[in-house]
Amino acid sequence: MSARVQLIVGLGNPGKEYQDTRHNAGFWFVEEVARQQGCSFKPEKKFHGDAARCHIDGHEVWLLKPQTFMNLSGQAVQALATFYKISLDAILVVHDELDLDSGVARLKEGGGHGGHNGLRDIINKMGGNNFLRLRLGIGHPGDKSRVTSHVLNKVTQDDRIEIERAIEAAIRELPTVISGDVAKAMNHLHSK
Repeated sequence: MSARVQLIVGLGNPGKEYQDTRHNAGFWFVEEVARQQGCSFKPEKKFHGDAARCHIDGHEVWLLKPQTFMNLSGQAVQALATFYKISLDAILVVHDELDLDSGVARLKEGGGHGGHNGLRDIINKMGGNNFLRLRLGIGHPGDKSRVTSHVLNKVTQDDRIEIERAIEAAIRELPTVISGDVAKAMNHLHSK
């Protein structure tokens, strides 16, 4: 059993020009959780982001969308986690993942940043990497030189449908993840 999740951070970039880009898959996830749970995001200057407090399966959980741009995501995570005294192992970070096909969602405990600048900044600001990650596959464009345009351009309709399917599958496992039974959630999610 892992620690009970108290904070779910969806990574993305603020602004209308980014809302339909692959890099915002983390935002899409927490927005869908908030919609399903009937809670609303509010701008929170002291947390450098939009935050929502939800009750999921009897547990109070914060949802956070950093408004600092991806490369500075750690600033928002650190502010909210410090204020509410949330330990690193009680945080789930949801992010886009180039190394997984669209439609694939994978949970991971700890690990490096894998070149993801949002994760890199969270690890730096929080002083460690012992947090959960939900990796939402967005596929790889095939060549490193095309990665930036791949993640920052508008997602195709087919890819959006696949990513939304992965989000739905992951949300079904969310109560299990929040309760701390990450192994059980991994078993269900990774066998799909």
